[in-house]
Amino acid sequence: MAKNTGKGFRRGEVKGRSEFQSKGTWFKRDTATGRIMDGSARQHKGVRNEK
Repeated sequence: MAKNTGKGFRRGEVKGRSEFQSKGTWFKRDTATGRIMDGSARQHKGVRNEK
């Protein structure tokens, strides 16, 4: 399980999530359902990238 450290980074990985970039925006996806959850200008911490 991923834990926030309070120092700007996260210990461990976030399970069941992935992210991809489209037109400069990073989108987080739930890997079980495939639904897009969140969009951000920067990458999400501890979330694996899709290829």
